[in-house]
Amino acid sequence: MSEITKLTRHLDKDVPAGLVVFLVALPLCLGIAVASGAPAMSGLITGIIGGLVVGALSGSPLAVSGPAAGLIAIVIAGITDLGGVAGFAVAVAISGVIQIALGYARAGIIGYYFPSSVIKGMLAAIGLILILKQIPHFLGVDEDYFGDFSFFQANQENTFSEILYALFHIGPGPVVIGVISIVILVVWEQPALKKFKFFQLVPGALIVVVLGALINSYFSAYIPDLYITEEHRVKLPVFTDAASVIGSIEWPNWSILFDPAKAQTLWLTAFTIAIVASLETLLSIEATDKLDPQKRVTPTNRELKAQGIGNVLSGMLGGLPMTAVIVRSSANINANAQTKLSAILHGLFLLVFVLFLGSFLNLIPLTSLAAILLLIGYKLNKPSMYKLFWKRGWEHFLPFIITILAILFSNLLIGIGVGLAVGIFFILRINYKLPYSYNITEDPNTHTVEITLSEQVTFLNKASIVSALDKLPDDSHVILDGSRTQYIGLDVLDEIYDFKESATDRNITVEFKNIPEQ
Repeated sequence: MSEITKLTRHLDKDVPAGLVVFLVALPLCLGIAVASGAPAMSGLITGIIGGLVVGALSGSPLAVSGPAAGLIAIVIAGITDLGGVAGFAVAVAISGVIQIALGYARAGIIGYYFPSSVIKGMLAAIGLILILKQIPHFLGVDEDYFGDFSFFQANQENTFSEILYALFHIGPGPVVIGVISIVILVVWEQPALKKFKFFQLVPGALIVVVLGALINSYFSAYIPDLYITEEHRVKLPVFTDAASVIGSIEWPNWSILFDPAKAQTLWLTAFTIAIVASLETLLSIEATDKLDPQKRVTPTNRELKAQGIGNVLSGMLGGLPMTAVIVRSSANINANAQTKLSAILHGLFLLVFVLFLGSFLNLIPLTSLAAILLLIGYKLNKPSMYKLFWKRGWEHFLPFIITILAILFSNLLIGIGVGLAVGIFFILRINYKLPYSYNITEDPNTHTVEITLSEQVTFLNKASIVSALDKLPDDSHVILDGSRTQYIGLDVLDEIYDFKESATDRNITVEFKNIPEQ
């Protein structure tokens, strides 16, 4: 089956999903650019390239790339130290070259060394932050940029004080539109309505934003007290001709490459972006694969190369650094995307709407978009996930809950680091007692491969297990024998069961011997 055929066989699901991701990504691209001290166009360029270029080159079927809130501090410092956006754009382009080199150096395997309790904790934390951060926008109060996920905000408030302030300064117009939006989104997903083709093809998010703009226009004409003003709506630059588009781009200042006074800062900034962006991408890819209903595995080295090419192009056009972003990817999955066509289409929608329909998009109230993100946040943060990790025991529950708290009160990378440290502590306790090894025996006549697991199998062994399973020959019969195993980590167990589900694509039959239930 050709690549084009694969991408177009789910148009009925990927097109609506691409539209939903576009609606979520648009204000995030704008907000992150403004918070970084860059022109709005820089954020939009990054989102467009993240969709059209990285979406096409990536091996991930569901991940969506664009400017990331986690890089804002690096971007602010880089713009200041390199004399503006034009100088910083050169560092972005260089960071892309470094990422391409990391991909060829097979550095993508790093992502497999993060335990699932930490990755699932990251997902739950992102869901919780989405809920908490969207409440003020939902109530029509917060004037910070849309997509501010930091605990401490630029307006001297924090996540909780902002909510408290919003509760005492509720905007009645946004609440009316927000509540209507929530009701529509919930009703739209009811199984009874999904039987009708209209509800399958038209995403509820599209209805919500169009209706929100129409209701607000009605408020403007007939109930001015409820009217939502422009500071609580999408703020997209409106272009009148090609010259205005070109004039809005901050072209890179390549002369900085030959400036001895800036050389050290330039390369340090480029390496910092490359390392942080690569790590955030690998974490987001791992989390996205966990959310994928089909349990597909993304080739991480290919992802680093795709991100690198995206950052080279973004820098050359005056854009911001990009990563695979879990918020956009989660929106993509929740919108029932099937292939990477949805990510590509979201980039195309960004390009078309930015160039030709900016004035219409500026009518969309942020409360409508907040309603969409509130639902996504809930799906990422369901109580059942907390119950699951509680049942798995302290060695899984503590890294999970500590990761959530650390991300909530700091940022994504610090929280992941804290959760990983706690996870490693428990794993080292187990690995201190018994080492790990496994054997593979192959019968060439029956095409049977037997993998025998040792006494202790932990998340530290996940990368080698995944690598071994990936290298198994097609059209074979695989026996996974856990007869000798006293402990098998749930991270490895998840990978084994994911492999069993996807093995049919390679005509591999999988037989378990004494492998515990998932």
